[in-house]
Amino acid sequence: MSEQFLGCTVSIKCVDDLGSYQGQIVALNGQSVTLAKAFCNGVPHSSSHVTLRAKDILNVDIVSVEDPSTAQKDVQAQSKVTVKKPIAKRAGRSVSECSVPIVQPQPAQVMPNVKKAPSEVQPYAELPNTNGKAGPGTSRTSRKKMSERDEQAFGTPIDQSLHQEFDFEKNLALFNKEAVWQEINSKKPEVVQQSQNRSGNKARYRHDENVIESEPTALRQIAVPGGGSKEYVTDDGLVIPSITLDLQRQLIGAADRLGISWERRVELLGRAGTEIILQLLGGAHRLNPNNAHQRPTVVALCGPHRSGAAGINCVRQLSSHGVKTVVYVESSDDISLLQELSLYKLTGHKVETEVKKLPPVADLIIVALYEEKSPRDVTPVAKWANGNRASILAIEPPSSGTPGIISKYSLVSGLPLSHCAENGRLYLCNLALPSKVFCDVGITYRSPFGPKFVIPLHLNSS
Repeated sequence: MSEQFLGCTVSIKCVDDLGSYQGQIVALNGQSVTLAKAFCNGVPHSSSHVTLRAKDILNVDIVSVEDPSTAQKDVQAQSKVTVKKPIAKRAGRSVSECSVPIVQPQPAQVMPNVKKAPSEVQPYAELPNTNGKAGPGTSRTSRKKMSERDEQAFGTPIDQSLHQEFDFEKNLALFNKEAVWQEINSKKPEVVQQSQNRSGNKARYRHDENVIESEPTALRQIAVPGGGSKEYVTDDGLVIPSITLDLQRQLIGAADRLGISWERRVELLGRAGTEIILQLLGGAHRLNPNNAHQRPTVVALCGPHRSGAAGINCVRQLSSHGVKTVVYVESSDDISLLQELSLYKLTGHKVETEVKKLPPVADLIIVALYEEKSPRDVTPVAKWANGNRASILAIEPPSSGTPGIISKYSLVSGLPLSHCAENGRLYLCNLALPSKVFCDVGITYRSPFGPKFVIPLHLNSS
């Protein structure tokens, strides 16, 4: 009765210490079962046969059933396989199509290693003469050339090459690097050769560096009388000179006399700050109507002066874009500040006068606490700003920086002062001042803004 299970593939689950076994039953009795080609817990067993006692077996699952009488026939049938024999490529045939049955050797037999000589490659078949011009001799000559070409390409055995070690040093010595470099240098453009000759061939350039020496920026469209100690340059290479505090006040006075009032300028300044902040907050990815639960928060720290009024104007415009805003003011004695504060309160957003009521976390902080020549002291609001991880944007800060606060960005208008490094990266706002305003204070001016409303400024180190 047990002989009917011989040859079956089974999966046997044993007690916990032994694990699970899979294999083919080769012997079976009432006391034990013997498996061939056994796997233990999915890993091939080291022994060819594994015997399991009946008392150690918990469960037996039959994977496949095989008739013992036909097992030997299947093995013999599977011992013959058909493989592709590579032969020479001939006309009209893209791959070798000659299939030769090869008998797989039995374990007890050893087949001699027989190699077929290249001369035994089957010759090409006769090709019909289709053009009616070339004779039989031409056809045989063409076939001979093709046969010789294939013999050179595929007739060399590769067994010896696989066992030979490649000598890198010997082959590297055959490469004349100096001659190759001379040939490459001779084909370089003249401007590159001149640049290398000036540097004495000592310069080393990376793949992202320019090998052509750049000349100092000389594109100047603005000239100021008695300018400041620094110069700035735009992304387009235009030089923007800094001005002194007295010249800045003269420029503002000339704008007021000609009708460019503070109310006009503060709207443009607030608009420029809004444009920068919206980009810093993430633009359309963050300010999306479907993202109302992640609206950013902006806190404006404003002092009682025109710079503080510009900060309030900026957050009022930000509130119209769906940004949560909070304004902090210590006092509201300035008339300009009172006007902007009354307009801001119409938005329904918060106005705080105590530092402890400010939100603990903000996405961005606007600093407009001090003007030029303001008192220098570190207030608790400056400590709160330093303790917050949000980026800080200063609006019209003093050239020496905001006391106790290091800004990452600063927004200035008109022409910049000689700002220190504590004011961070400078952005210049276009106040749309007519050329007459600059002419009245002795400034030669041509707009550097081009298609942009706000442009970044970089320190000109040339």
